Amino acid sequence: MPNKTLRVTLVRSRYGRLPSHRATIVGLGLRRIGQTVVLEDTPCVQGMIRKVSYLLRVEESV
Repeated sequence: MPNKTLRVTLVRSRYGRLPSHRATIVGLGLRRIGQTVVLEDTPCVQGMIRKVSYLLRVEESV
């Protein structure tokens, strides 16, 4: 069974946010608004997404 992946898109600016939230966005591999990355669905990634969910759009992909 292949691992599930998530498409994560930055939809709001990281500027003016808490330093730990900015670092989390960089840790997810996002640099600019509208950029999308495909990440493996792991508990670590889910925690990072949950922390900054108000800045992201998340979609499941196979």
